[in-house]
Amino acid sequence: MKPRRFGLLERAAETFDLPADALAGLPKLELVGDGELRVENHKGILAYSGEEIHISGGIYMIKIAGQGLELRAMTGIELLITGKITQITLA
Repeated sequence: MKPRRFGLLERAAETFDLPADALAGLPKLELVGDGELRVENHKGILAYSGEEIHISGGIYMIKIAGQGLELRAMTGIELLITGKITQITLA
């Protein structure tokens, strides 16, 4: 795996001690137990099934695996995914 290079906005966030996700538009994931995942700053859904959901997070692709996955809510900024979440991968 290649070392990650920080962009200008990420470096500025670190320098000024600001949240990088807010400044640089990076995705923010909040997992509640194994049954609820909130994804902020997404760029859209790439694939969707009850076992896998792929989300564009800009520089990352976020892969969620599990059983009975459902997209419960979606806005231009936030997604709410429920079901039995077994794996989250950033690619």
